[in-house]
Amino acid sequence: MRLLSTPDPALSAATPWLTIVGIGEDGLAGLGDEAKAAIAAAECVFGGARHLELADGAIRGERQVWLSPFERSVEAVIAARGRPVVVLASGDPFFYGVGVTLSRRIARAQMRVLPAPSSFSLAASRMGWALQDTVCVSLHGRPLDLIRPHLHPGSRILTLTSDSDGPAALAGLLSECGFGASALTVLEALGGARERVSSHRADRFALSEADMLNVCAVEVTAGEGARVLAYTPGLDDGLFEHDGQITKHEVRALTLSALAPRRGELLWDVGAGSGSIGIEWMLADPSLRAIAIEGHRERAARIRRNANSFGVPGLAVVEGVAPSALAGLAAPDAVFIGGGGSETGVMEVALAGLKPGGRLIANAVTTEMEAVLLAHHARLGGSLIRIDIARASPVGQMTGWRPAMPVTQWRWVKPANQTEDTE
Repeated sequence: MRLLSTPDPALSAATPWLTIVGIGEDGLAGLGDEAKAAIAAAECVFGGARHLELADGAIRGERQVWLSPFERSVEAVIAARGRPVVVLASGDPFFYGVGVTLSRRIARAQMRVLPAPSSFSLAASRMGWALQDTVCVSLHGRPLDLIRPHLHPGSRILTLTSDSDGPAALAGLLSECGFGASALTVLEALGGARERVSSHRADRFALSEADMLNVCAVEVTAGEGARVLAYTPGLDDGLFEHDGQITKHEVRALTLSALAPRRGELLWDVGAGSGSIGIEWMLADPSLRAIAIEGHRERAARIRRNANSFGVPGLAVVEGVAPSALAGLAAPDAVFIGGGGSETGVMEVALAGLKPGGRLIANAVTTEMEAVLLAHHARLGGSLIRIDIARASPVGQMTGWRPAMPVTQWRWVKPANQTEDTE
């Protein structure tokens, strides 16, 4: 399948031939005259079977039900260029909708877009919630775990689920994470004759059957011990499943600060251990991506479990030993080396793979790894810092300081004009 990227140059004519019509559960009754006229004049109307049924009374031309995989339908829409074409979409086509997908291939000047209220807008109006102060998360065809970072006491969340089982599954996740006292309102078939709204407590959820088309509104209440993921880096070590191979939370906070994540960037987490660095990198913004490279099978499986439990199931895990495991990976904007950096070739391959202008942060707790960092600092520059942390603990009947193993950290930014190997 060809990846959708930029609009095709051949499809850049200024005259709109494609009309994208947002349609709600009230069908034609909810559409304006312009939308109805566009549907009636179209030689071809694309949409889901439900959309085509909702607009049935206005369709005069050929009907095309979405194909699987969806790329086939995108090609069919493009092939109809030069004819008046309508694409039917749910609600707002540019809010988790088909308009976003089509705009990657078809120039905006060729489109006329007639949106309807999104399901999130309808749900907010039913709840009386200010939409700008509400977290909106689409879980349609996406992992339920994505809601986890948003579970904070007092938060209001609107979630679009995949099917009739979605509300019950969401209630189960809330209860499992310590948010069972949260109010969970299920809003079904909004805007249509089958609309129904019911409210439940998450840990007492008993709705026997929900409509396939539903939005869940969550008013978050945290119980004792609820799994709240703080917004700042350096999350408590106890939140992670680990075998001791974890960058401790104080050092992790400093490391994430040095890595300085920026929108849309990719991180390599080399020798990932528990995956804590890559996970917290991705928690900083939904646009961020990370690849965790880990040679131990059990740890790689543990990283995947941690990624799910922190709501970043998109964390990619490469099970293999660096430097060979780094071959063929997409070039990173930042690299963290916390384990295995003293092995032959790891630092060299990581430095060579890093994009110009990218950041490399490496931590050492062993003298062998520290020697590697000192040598690279002497050759390439950057900065070195020493992190010494002590924790208060009992000493007999009193309290004293017990130092943790010191960490040497090397920070380096690849010159913007450097593309050649750094060996």
